[in-house]
Amino acid sequence: MDLRQMEVVVAVAEEGGFTAAARRLHVVQSAVSGTVRALEKELGIRLFDRTTHRVVLTTAGEDFVPAARATLRAAEQARAAADAARGELRGRVTVGTMQGVWGDLHRALAALRAQHPRVVVRLRQAAVTDIREMLRDGSVDFAVVDFDRQQQRGLVTRLLAREEMVLAASPARSFSRADQVTSAEVAGMPFIDFAPGWAVRYAVDRTFRAAGVERSTVYEVNDIVAASELVRHDLGVCVMPESIAARFPDLALRRFDRHVPRWNVMVVRPEGEVPPAVAALLRHIV
Repeated sequence: MDLRQMEVVVAVAEEGGFTAAARRLHVVQSAVSGTVRALEKELGIRLFDRTTHRVVLTTAGEDFVPAARATLRAAEQARAAADAARGELRGRVTVGTMQGVWGDLHRALAALRAQHPRVVVRLRQAAVTDIREMLRDGSVDFAVVDFDRQQQRGLVTRLLAREEMVLAASPARSFSRADQVTSAEVAGMPFIDFAPGWAVRYAVDRTFRAAGVERSTVYEVNDIVAASELVRHDLGVCVMPESIAARFPDLALRRFDRHVPRWNVMVVRPEGEVPPAVAALLRHIV
């Protein structure tokens, strides 16, 4: 068993299939399938259950993948130590992120690229619930997300930005006041929600529970641009972080007068030693 075999298995597990893993590894699918079969034969176990439509880890695979990730991280750290001794910094950093935080990330990524061009960064966009699991199982080195501090056991958090969320609506939609809304007024309108697991959804759910009102969700989306298009055509209203909503200047924005939903963007990483490449990117972010 070698590092390349472990890398292939981890890629299949994280991407959810052989084709997606092949794209990630820049090889043909047959090479990925052949590597997995050879390793399974060598180990005498099945790592994946294959069906027509999906590939899932077996119980043995679920035990194998975290150990493989740890081995790959250790090998990466060893290579980084050797590079550092030569005055170079190389390595691979995997960052979990969500829609809406690119403004905080792109400057840090550009600065890292200019300073350490041999460091490779992978961005994995997902719902915050999935990112929390990625942090736990080590499939991301750190994350830039809206995060609940109560969920930080075993994790190190640092606040990057805090802002209010606002209601985005079509200019054609009428309101009782020109610049503010109440949760009760919004609850009576067709509502565009983000999918469960999204950080925005969590914040909005908390706000309406605190206000003691229920909203009427008409559309559920997993993309900010899609939400803005629905709002633009007056098919509903949507709550967004103000910095994101401001990207759509043709929408009318209103603040909440009470029970204001908030957006807290944090850097979150597992406790413990931070590899040099990861530390370099974190310095540019925080």
